[in-house]
Amino acid sequence: MISRSDKTIHLFSLSGHGPTTTKLEGSSAFWLDSRTLARITEKDGTQTLETFDISSGGDSLEFSFSSANLVGSFPKGISADNFQYTQEGEMLVFSALVYPDYDLQTVADQNKAYEERGTTAYVFDDTFVRHWDTWRGPKKSRLFSVSLTKGKGIWELGSEFFRPLLDTEHFTPVEPFGGTEDFSINRTHILYTTKDPSVPESLHTRQNVYLVPIKGGEKPKHLTSGTQGATHSPALNPGGDKAVWLEMKRDGYESDHSSIVIYDLQKDIRFVVAKNWDRSPDGIAFSHDGSNLVFTAGDHGHIKVFTVSVPPTPSVQGEELQEDPDPVSLTEFHAATGARVLPGGRILYTASSLVSPNNAHLISGLDKPDQPLEFRRVTDFGISELEGKGLDPGEEIWFAGAQDIQVHGFVLKPKGWVEGKKKKYPAVFLIHGGPQGAWEDSWSTRWNPNVFSQQGYFTVFINPTGSTTYGQNFTDAITEDWGGKPFVDLQLGWKYILDAYPEIDPQRTAAAGASWGGFAINWIQGHPEYNFGFKALVCHDGVFDTHYNGFSTDELYFFNHDFGGPPWSSKTPDKFNPSRFVGNWGTPQLVIHSGKDFRLPETDGIGAFHALQQRGVPSRFLYFPDENHWVLNPQNSLKWHFEVFKWIAEFTASDEK
Repeated sequence: MISRSDKTIHLFSLSGHGPTTTKLEGSSAFWLDSRTLARITEKDGTQTLETFDISSGGDSLEFSFSSANLVGSFPKGISADNFQYTQEGEMLVFSALVYPDYDLQTVADQNKAYEERGTTAYVFDDTFVRHWDTWRGPKKSRLFSVSLTKGKGIWELGSEFFRPLLDTEHFTPVEPFGGTEDFSINRTHILYTTKDPSVPESLHTRQNVYLVPIKGGEKPKHLTSGTQGATHSPALNPGGDKAVWLEMKRDGYESDHSSIVIYDLQKDIRFVVAKNWDRSPDGIAFSHDGSNLVFTAGDHGHIKVFTVSVPPTPSVQGEELQEDPDPVSLTEFHAATGARVLPGGRILYTASSLVSPNNAHLISGLDKPDQPLEFRRVTDFGISELEGKGLDPGEEIWFAGAQDIQVHGFVLKPKGWVEGKKKKYPAVFLIHGGPQGAWEDSWSTRWNPNVFSQQGYFTVFINPTGSTTYGQNFTDAITEDWGGKPFVDLQLGWKYILDAYPEIDPQRTAAAGASWGGFAINWIQGHPEYNFGFKALVCHDGVFDTHYNGFSTDELYFFNHDFGGPPWSSKTPDKFNPSRFVGNWGTPQLVIHSGKDFRLPETDGIGAFHALQQRGVPSRFLYFPDENHWVLNPQNSLKWHFEVFKWIAEFTASDEK
């Protein structure tokens, strides 16, 4: 029985003509040079660093590995992660969860003392008592550096671990999802983002960017204004004289527009690039010559690879750029992630679609402006496994939504669909979470539209007001309007679908959603006047009592922004509170919730289920005590899909024998 997901390291050739890969067991690996791969292993509470010499023979795309070479070990009891290595500086930088003394050597003893403290109590003096799926303990994430050198063909890990963030309250990567993208290194310095230590974490999104020597010893240099919101993806250029990061203007708003900010470290001038561009970049980096920036960004339900040139630094702070070009898209469809700049005018990135999981792709020819770019897929994960499954790449739709603004979405036809065949099909309407999120032309093991389509349903998923990838105004328009314009869009979109696809049987339809989409399901329950006509509903980790959620959620800044303030000072939470309309609930509903969901605590799911049961509405409660906002355990995922499809089928089955 599969109860966990294992990771395997794959190596593949960028110069060959096929997608052949070579596998190596493990999860945490990084390059030391072009022919040496480092891997971290753990045994009996101690992590060790190993290296593999890699070679390839002739025209073969297969790689061969030397046996593992033990280089050194890390202090017992730590879980080092997020490794970055600078070959020029011969320094390895990594993160680890440590106690307030910021000392790797004491972690094992302090772990033992904490486990044997004789009580299970937590005591808190601030509002961030738990985050995502973890109660806040005494350890936090810090950066460390250590020498890693090669002499006479032998790698050696230093014994002195430097603490570059000593005498600060800077914790990075930023929990719960931060990783290597939260800092960047060169041979002398570390550029990093961290939550502003001067404000409460749960009430603010503000992250500052700092520059510090790789071994520490100096006070970190603050590069941001100190009034901004969140910052992400800091990166240094090859020359070490410029830094770039993505910055949101509004503190407290996690879905604000991300601007591209460059800091000229020689001139001490900070400026914004592509100031008037209305998309939010992600994962930004300099090209190898420092003349361009490469990143991904969402655009109309697709995540594209973009590039933009680096303009000359203004002569003084605040001066308008003389030249400020808009980014240019290099890809047009599907969902690109993790764009990495390579030598020779190349970009390596991963991309998925509605019919394919992530694979690595290579763009070549960026250094040859007079020739067309070359695009090549270099891995083939899932290609053979999904061949012949009849997955649907989907059709894209546009319709006039609230305030006559164009709204975008996707439609998948059911498995076995035959053009022109006179047959009526059931349909499922999927509603995404966020609410500042989007359905995209991408693959997922959770809420995969093709999995619904494979069950025989027309599968419809649209991006209503509040969705991302359609410009900041469209995203912002859901603020303090959770039950307003988005539901005009959903109603108009559903009507459009039923008119455009007469093969759908309107008497055999269901809707399902998670997070904000779960709120939407509960809101639809209480508003039969919307006339959706759904015969069954599925609510996963959805808001039942909006007012209560303003007190119970982990990231209070999110609620305070979206509802115009905390529950006692804003009327919006009660205005859009599904629990106020329970008297109208009557559609059969499956309620799903998880015990480690601290974003929307389990009492929301229990409350909704209790309401349905007391009203005599057919209902079922599916509970995962060990999952968070997402169901990740493979066996639990199978159970989730079984129960969801069983529930929908029960109320949308055909009367035909």
